[in-house]
Amino acid sequence: MSDDSSSALLTDHYELTMLQGALHSGAAPRRSVFEMFGRRLPEGRRYGIVSGTGRFLDLLERFRFDTAELDFLSDNGVVDDRTLEWLADYRFSGNVWGYGEGEAYFPGSPILVVEGTFAESVILETLALSVYNHDTAIASAASRMSVAAGGRPLIEMGSRRTHERSAVAAARAAYVAGFATSSNLEAGRTHGVPTGGTAAHAFTLLHDSERHAFKAQLESMGTGTTLLVDTFDVERAVATALELAGPELGAVRIDSGDLGATASRVRAQLDALGATGTRIVVTGDLDEYSILALAVAPVDGYGVGTSLVTGSGAPTVSLVYKLVARARGLEADAPLEPVAKRSVGKPSRGGRKWASRRLDDKGIAVAEEVFPHDPSPGVGLRPLLRPLVSEGVVVGRESVHEARERHRSTVAELPEQALRMSRGETALPTVFH
Repeated sequence: MSDDSSSALLTDHYELTMLQGALHSGAAPRRSVFEMFGRRLPEGRRYGIVSGTGRFLDLLERFRFDTAELDFLSDNGVVDDRTLEWLADYRFSGNVWGYGEGEAYFPGSPILVVEGTFAESVILETLALSVYNHDTAIASAASRMSVAAGGRPLIEMGSRRTHERSAVAAARAAYVAGFATSSNLEAGRTHGVPTGGTAAHAFTLLHDSERHAFKAQLESMGTGTTLLVDTFDVERAVATALELAGPELGAVRIDSGDLGATASRVRAQLDALGATGTRIVVTGDLDEYSILALAVAPVDGYGVGTSLVTGSGAPTVSLVYKLVARARGLEADAPLEPVAKRSVGKPSRGGRKWASRRLDDKGIAVAEEVFPHDPSPGVGLRPLLRPLVSEGVVVGRESVHEARERHRSTVAELPEQALRMSRGETALPTVFH
């Protein structure tokens, strides 16, 4: 999909079924409030990280039913003529509030609040959920990996393990949640994510010897490059790399074997040869647990692929988008009344909500507090919802760098138990007032 193409058909058929029915019943213009939230975190997770806000806002601006989209709907009998006429003029004109991208969230957190007519709001459900469920899953996993890395840089390198467009979104979400760079060039062009890359074993095998491969890379990239040293014999490769590059070699990469033990041997060899500043980067099926296990090893950076782009076992965070309030009548100023689903196992809480994070006197988070009204500002109460769209106009767009800084701040205020890698309970209680 190009950056200027319509996003309107990134939706489920049933959204338009409801739209057509609401137009028929006369309820389509009824003012409504939808909220997106998760009933629970993935099993064993202590917190989640919101991501996808920027991508959602970009797609919302392109949510238009142009000739091609209308022709498809008409040719396939998806909706009737009256609904086609309504869609032809569709422009979201309501308001959206949301947690800032990079913010932590917990069960019941109203991550996204959409207010507008029923018709214009209901058809955004699939778009919002597909973006946020994917990106939030990636960011939540990436945040745990960032914590486990303890300040050592992380490289996102999962493009070859997922759908080509998912790879770009995953790289963006990982950067928001603390990864330093990505291997994905489209993420660099589209989202401003810093990119980097070294070489694969194929580059070494292409040449007549490992020495020739290293020499070619050093001559073309300079001594600051990273050489892959585990194609054949690691110790011999390190010796060859330093013979060619000298002690100014930027880094070596280890991609196989016992990474901790190998890194220790390589560190000792590098130091003995005077390359005390040469870094060691490890890759190869890493996740937050293996990263944490390498904390005592002399490793300077990690490359993560498959585990990251699959959410480290939680490829979705099961967010839902539910109607929580509707106007008592069709008048524009009719008061809102709560509505809620009562299904066993899938209940929802009715009413428009406002969320804040309760902090103790040391600035550490102690609870997620959700109110039926906008609470008065107070000491130790940090509002979480911010305006994203006002009367149809995007007002809350931020750069990935701003979202990344928010992630850093929100993780810093979480209690210590939230950052443990072991399976545990949700770190903060969600208190509904």
